[in-house]
Amino acid sequence: MSFLTIMSQLGSGFLTTLLIFCLTLVFSLPLGLLVCFGRMSKFTPLRLVVKFLISILRGTPLMLQLLVVYFGPYYVARLPLSGSWRFWAVVIGFSVNYAAYFAEIYRAGIEGIPAGQHEAARVLGYTRRQTFLKIVFPQMVKRVMPPVTNEVITLVKDTSLAYAVSYIEMFTIAKQIAAAQTTIMPLFAAGIFYYVFNFVVAWGMERIEKALAYYQ
Repeated sequence: MSFLTIMSQLGSGFLTTLLIFCLTLVFSLPLGLLVCFGRMSKFTPLRLVVKFLISILRGTPLMLQLLVVYFGPYYVARLPLSGSWRFWAVVIGFSVNYAAYFAEIYRAGIEGIPAGQHEAARVLGYTRRQTFLKIVFPQMVKRVMPPVTNEVITLVKDTSLAYAVSYIEMFTIAKQIAAAQTTIMPLFAAGIFYYVFNFVVAWGMERIEKALAYYQ
């Protein structure tokens, strides 16, 4: 089997990998902000619960979390495990896991805003909502872009963990071809896909960082 043939076969798997990546970002980025609000809440029981959940999500393997999400409905409510649920279990598992990481990144960005800016906003008559949306949030976004970029790049590679629930994505296809053809070439081809994908993602995130650096 030629290298070009292997690359073409991996192409369909790459589309699946790309879909998992995009949906995870769409769900995890805003969910992380909600989790961050819970983590910073002045209501102690809520703050402690959210902190505990974050510690579980960050302290246990993502592969284990995917298995829990996938098999959970069956063991809890005896619901059948359909083929479509396999895909959504992957997306939900990734989204919840990455939301925990994004929440802590957001929290660091928000807490890094000087207290004097909050006081100035109160003097100007801003409400808490206006202060957050017009003063805190724009600065937080600028501050958290580098760590968020690192997490996004990690997500590209973590999509390969979808195989934990037997969901077929690019790396799984590469392993199947490698086993059938008894050659390691498909795995190198998959590595090229991941590298190019990460290069494009890093370039895009860098452009966003430069666009946000409007005071430099």
